[in-house]
Amino acid sequence: MDVVLSITARNLRLFFRDPLNVFFSLLGALIVFLLYALFLGNLQVTSIADSVPGADDAEVRGFVDAWMFAGIVALSAITTPLGALSVFVEDAASGRFRDFLVSPVRRGQLVLGYLASAFLIGVAVTLVVLVVALLYLWLVSDVVLAAGAVAASAGWIVLATAGFAALWAFVASFLRTTGSFAALSTVVGTVAGFVAGAYIAVGLFPDAVRDAVSALPFAQAAMLLRQQFTSEALSDLVGGQQAAIDGINAAYGITLSVGDWAVPVWFAAGVLAALAVVFTALAAARIRSRIR
Repeated sequence: MDVVLSITARNLRLFFRDPLNVFFSLLGALIVFLLYALFLGNLQVTSIADSVPGADDAEVRGFVDAWMFAGIVALSAITTPLGALSVFVEDAASGRFRDFLVSPVRRGQLVLGYLASAFLIGVAVTLVVLVVALLYLWLVSDVVLAAGAVAASAGWIVLATAGFAALWAFVASFLRTTGSFAALSTVVGTVAGFVAGAYIAVGLFPDAVRDAVSALPFAQAAMLLRQQFTSEALSDLVGGQQAAIDGINAAYGITLSVGDWAVPVWFAAGVLAALAVVFTALAAARIRSRIR
């Protein structure tokens, strides 16, 4: 266990020592924030204000900001574990595995070190993003999440990060160069916003695209966080009218459906848990085969 902890600590130091690693990990979240700060936020506020006559402007803005930051936190949980795996790709590309193999370090310990560091980096960075989001909502938008919602959000972050860390570890095990890893990180950082419904509300997608996006774990992870972030803000916005709540939930991906089937919370959580278990096993097998 001491060896695994040492390898994990070493990977953590290497990741945080390079600011570009952190930047590319948060690229998707930064794009979402800039898009909404520049123009998408005002478009959403106008759209909701038109569909909810008499709505208070501050309440509309509070809901939009809460919805936006839920997407940003979800994107951080999705993309940060991938950025954390830059250490593994660099070790593989530089042939550093040969140095490890001549030391009294077993392959299984190396595998655990890479997987654990990806998970811990993802959780740590995303929790920091969560704190920043909560402070922004409180200080700028006058939206305060209940303690239970904050705790639930942290729990979903841990589960989502575990799932996506395992998924990206499996994907990264096929990469041979740092250039290919940088290209993958850029693509994931930009595309993840679409498949999570962060750039465009899922209600604006064509039916077939909406169903496909809703069936993916990216949008489901975002759904779990949006429900915690927007519950009170949405209720205040529409005065507790259930029909209006249901309509906005469906349009903004706060609830998801595939065809006529509504995706339940337990199913989304189960998908993320299955993602973590299945891809941890696959990634471990692949990484062990790469270390030679």
